[in-house]
Amino acid sequence: MVNYRTSRILPIILVIVIIVIAIAAIVSLARIVFFSGSSTSVVVDESRAALLTTTAGRSVNMTVRGPIVADEEFHSYRIDISPGNRTIKTYTGYLENVVASNSLPNSVAAYEQFVYALDKANFSKGIELEGDRNDVRGVCATGRVYEFSIMNNEDIVKKLWTSTCKGSVGSLKSSVTQLTSLFVNQIPDADKLIKKVSL
Repeated sequence: MVNYRTSRILPIILVIVIIVIAIAAIVSLARIVFFSGSSTSVVVDESRAALLTTTAGRSVNMTVRGPIVADEEFHSYRIDISPGNRTIKTYTGYLENVVASNSLPNSVAAYEQFVYALDKANFSKGIELEGDRNDVRGVCATGRVYEFSIMNNEDIVKKLWTSTCKGSVGSLKSSVTQLTSLFVNQIPDADKLIKKVSL
């Protein structure tokens, strides 16, 4: 009789133990899937990391273009800053005929200070737009368009833009005035070159 009771109770206990283990496993799995990123793990902002990297091949640039007008009257300029070089070019026409340019050497220490200043100004804070929404051709036809890019060699890591037109605010989430000043101040007399092309 004792053997009969034992033979009936043992399978029941075994089934209960298996059910408890299964529930514990499901709860653990649910915690990993749904709550793993909410407590202590830190989400890495890849574009910010790219901005603050000062190795060779890294750079940042700013392009400013004026209103969409006749080819002869269209003007733009671009400033590129890398750990080894600082360049400004001013253009006329849509095919970017160079009006004036200046190229100066840079140092890793100077570049580091510059990109950290950009970071403090929330340079990479915006969310890059996708597809046609990130195409600035024809955007803000009566005003200025500002494009900012973080580069790794020839590859764009992140491109943000804004304009002076209310209907085309773009993806930049920081002060365009502050960022423009930071770029222009990297090249002595850059403002004189920019004045040669009326935007």
